[in-house]
Amino acid sequence: MIINSFMLALRELKRNALRSFLTMLGIIIGVASVIILVTLGSGATLQVTDEIASLGSNLLIVSLGKRLGPGQTSGASAFKLDDAEAIANEVPDIVGVAPNAGRSLTVVVGNENWVTSVTGSTEAYFSVNNRELTKGRSFTAGDARRGASVCVIGDTVRRELFGALDPIGEKVRLGNLSCEVIGLLEAKGQSTVGTDQDDLIILPLRTFQRRIAGHDDLNLIQVSFAEGASTERVQDDIRRLLRSRRHLSGNEDDDFSVLDMKEISSMLTGTTRLLTGLLGAVAAVSLLVGGVGIMNILLVSVTERTREIGTRLAIGALEREVLLQFLVEAVVLSSLGGLIGIGFALGVSAVLAGMLQVPFVPDYSIIVIAFLFSAGVGVVFGFVPARKAARLDPIEALRYE
Repeated sequence: MIINSFMLALRELKRNALRSFLTMLGIIIGVASVIILVTLGSGATLQVTDEIASLGSNLLIVSLGKRLGPGQTSGASAFKLDDAEAIANEVPDIVGVAPNAGRSLTVVVGNENWVTSVTGSTEAYFSVNNRELTKGRSFTAGDARRGASVCVIGDTVRRELFGALDPIGEKVRLGNLSCEVIGLLEAKGQSTVGTDQDDLIILPLRTFQRRIAGHDDLNLIQVSFAEGASTERVQDDIRRLLRSRRHLSGNEDDDFSVLDMKEISSMLTGTTRLLTGLLGAVAAVSLLVGGVGIMNILLVSVTERTREIGTRLAIGALEREVLLQFLVEAVVLSSLGGLIGIGFALGVSAVLAGMLQVPFVPDYSIIVIAFLFSAGVGVVFGFVPARKAARLDPIEALRYE
């Protein structure tokens, strides 16, 4: 009986192909929207995790100011190189410390110029940040001590200023400073928050402070610690050391922050998952709209096929058979719409993932749930028209014009 009802449902859909497709459109859009949003959200979450991992899971960022609110920090005296050296020498389990000072500057090569982020740091910058070089070398401890006029550039700076030319050995001008390019960083691309990780120039810290900044202040200190060491203990040790060096009394709040990259990763991935869930829930509403469309079309179909239903009932068809026929039609409509929506969503998701430069990570559990939900919508919204058809009076149905 079910197979016969299924064949009758396909015949009715084929007989009114355009109307059937327009009826399925709401389901197609609903299923596709849910899958696209969840797939892109999963890709963004994976990208955040990978980017944080690429920086090193055992990385702490020591920055100035205590948090007051979104985007706000309290004023505080700047870090000095002595602070970074104290952390390296006095805190156990420290693997590397990279003091950073930076600003945005216009870099000039011949007739070409480009505004980029210029950072002064020590040779530890590259190991602490897991930055590899594709050409040349990084600056040495000797370069850092004497304040050599050398720099390492990112791939974006190379592309904008040198094009296809080899930048190694060439000179670039930063304000009044002319420095030699000795290394090219391996490309990393866009970060999750949209910043270009390759749009930067790294100088020896002393060179930056003397020739560009004109002072010895630091913006932040990056600290990597040994694998297996307690993150909380290292954070507490750094906090106690800096409080002592900055002469903060027991009742005074910290005027600096020690952020763990694992905490940042957890916060970002949690936020991404929450937004993905909310957007997916909003998109799921369109499935309900599609279900209303199915119910309306089936109610119209019942009216159009009143005499056919009356004939079937008059020659002995049971009410449950008529009910099943219309329920099957509703489920076939919604299920076909769900399958088309899945195929469309996977194709669009792959294209958008490439355009947005996020991993294409289809969540097959969501795909199955979306399909089952679309079939369930057919059952729920098809029940009212099916019951109406099953309860028709055969005599009145046969007399219907």
